[in-house]
Amino acid sequence: MELLSEEPHQDVLFFSLLYSIATAMFGGAVARQLRKHELRMGVRSVFILALLLVGESICFVALPGYSGLSLFSVACLLSYCTLPGTEFLYVQEKAVLITGCDSGFGHALAKHLDQLGFTVFAGVLYLDGPGAEDLRISGSTRLKVLQLDVTSFEQIARTYAKLKAELSSTGLWGVVNNAGVLAFVADAELLPVNMYKRCMEVNFFGVVELTKMFLPLIRQAKGRLVNITSVSGSMPMPGFAAYGASKAALAMYSNILRQELAIWDVRVSTIQPGGFKTGIFGTREQWNNLHREVMQQLSPAVKTEYGENYISSFKEKYPKWQTNLKENLQPVLNDISKALLAKNPKPLYTPGTSIFSLPLFQHYLPSCLSDFLTFQLLKSAPEDVPEGVKET
Repeated sequence: MELLSEEPHQDVLFFSLLYSIATAMFGGAVARQLRKHELRMGVRSVFILALLLVGESICFVALPGYSGLSLFSVACLLSYCTLPGTEFLYVQEKAVLITGCDSGFGHALAKHLDQLGFTVFAGVLYLDGPGAEDLRISGSTRLKVLQLDVTSFEQIARTYAKLKAELSSTGLWGVVNNAGVLAFVADAELLPVNMYKRCMEVNFFGVVELTKMFLPLIRQAKGRLVNITSVSGSMPMPGFAAYGASKAALAMYSNILRQELAIWDVRVSTIQPGGFKTGIFGTREQWNNLHREVMQQLSPAVKTEYGENYISSFKEKYPKWQTNLKENLQPVLNDISKALLAKNPKPLYTPGTSIFSLPLFQHYLPSCLSDFLTFQLLKSAPEDVPEGVKET
């Protein structure tokens, strides 16, 4: 009698586990869509989820065994497919200004938005450069290449006057502040002050200057402002003091603008990409030139403390940085497109494998553990330590 009574009990536990697995898989898929802002939670969504919850109990009780489980699994699939997704706006004749289109994200984005039907104003640093020429050849008549150095007030003002004349009736739908420089990757003490200034000038002050100039046109269209930040601006990364500081300033500026411009129906999003191959590290020759500039401005005392072998090791890291970068830029282009066209865009997009989890190290782990993990992620070799440290 005891054996007969145990068997139904075991079946109940077994199918309870299967139902739990199915529910967890469905819940995980919904949570992922919510995090990506690709699911709209409204009355319809709540009704579908509540109906599914009731249906689980009915299937478990009224149709015991695999028949009920199969019916519940099909209901999960149908419910997931019928949940309302993100609403996107029509491109129509929307116009977007993009900075830094000579190469990288800006270059690829100009082509991508042109194909989507946007009127694209692609700002380049070198009007006669290969990047600008490629855009002129491959783009449609809607893609217009402009000389735009974000550190030049005169060029920003000239571009504004041109776009205001062309878009006086509609305004400017979007500005994508993409132009940026990395300078050199090395310990904060080794980087000359002019490299800090250069990063701030392009990555932050250039964005501020251009944004302030074009906000009246964006406000007229009730449009979008999209700023490209970096994970190095969200968490401390050894070697990226100049670049990370400028991107951290940009991230804070973007978040404040998002709050202030909401009353004007202007949406602000930041894009925080992972490691993609954009050309920001420059060529090997440019990297070597930056290394020489660092060496020339170091004091003899600092050179002695760090040692020339340690300082030169940063020059040799160029191939490693390039090897670890992803060539497919499409995830970034897709997220920028969502920021421009989603009816309710996310404040932050993080394209790139696992890039979203990296800042969590800094925020939720003890500093000793997060610092250790960051060091392990970025170090090149165990012997890469300054001479002064070896001697102690």
